[in-house]
Amino acid sequence: MPRALIVASLLLASTLTRAEAEAAPRAETVLVHNGAITLHALLYRPLGSGRFPAILLNHGSGRTAEELKRLGPYEANAERLGPLFARHGYVLLYLFRRGVGPSTDQGASAVELMNAETRAHGLEGRSALQLELLQGREMADALAALKVLRGLPGVDPGNVGLVGHSFGGSLTVLMAEREPDLRAVVLFSATGYSFDRSPELRQRLLAALSHVVAPLFSIHAENDYSLSSGKALDLKLEQLGKPHRLKIYPPIGDTADEGHDFLHLGVSTWEADVFTFLDGCMRK
Repeated sequence: MPRALIVASLLLASTLTRAEAEAAPRAETVLVHNGAITLHALLYRPLGSGRFPAILLNHGSGRTAEELKRLGPYEANAERLGPLFARHGYVLLYLFRRGVGPSTDQGASAVELMNAETRAHGLEGRSALQLELLQGREMADALAALKVLRGLPGVDPGNVGLVGHSFGGSLTVLMAEREPDLRAVVLFSATGYSFDRSPELRQRLLAALSHVVAPLFSIHAENDYSLSSGKALDLKLEQLGKPHRLKIYPPIGDTADEGHDFLHLGVSTWEADVFTFLDGCMRK
């Protein structure tokens, strides 16, 4: 190939890459007010105009100082997932609940509160506080974000779903119990190891399924902390005759921590399945 043509081809490739980068979905900051609390969220929109289906993402319970040092900030998770959903044609709102990321100044995170309660009153105290948080302040914050999402320009308010991870998976089930108009629910590594350690949480989540209307897709990597929640929730939905799916993927990484973080580490593995599910529920 002549040198001039090679150079021209390289310049064209460079131009396309730059143009694609400039056209990539970018995050917008959205403020979510819940009484005296002001939380930050990142919003990702598909390219183009019109009203799009939308997803609220409920993250986990937060990270300790050691985990933040080892794993990095939650904002990196938002940047990993937001553009992905936007490219598939979904608006994604990634809410940072109290004590997490840019909402750090709005109070201690759920994990900080639960760890302190464990030190003070053991596992029983932690379990009680966890349910209190899920049904109280964490629920209130997430519902406020859901209301904001439904009211945003470019969002179809009747076509909204939830994605939840770990503690946020528990929160998502309890939200779906209260929100019959949701179109789809996806749970990644739901409840972490709490499902096995807290009979109260387990009973509460299973009871909530009686009032969940939206189809529910539960996902784990095989080396998650526990697979119990996905299996038990799936069995209950089967007994109730409600639309559901469970998929346990091969292990990812070498540790249970990595397995539990499948949402972020295994995007290329779950992407096709999750968006096939969402499209089937939200693009009819």
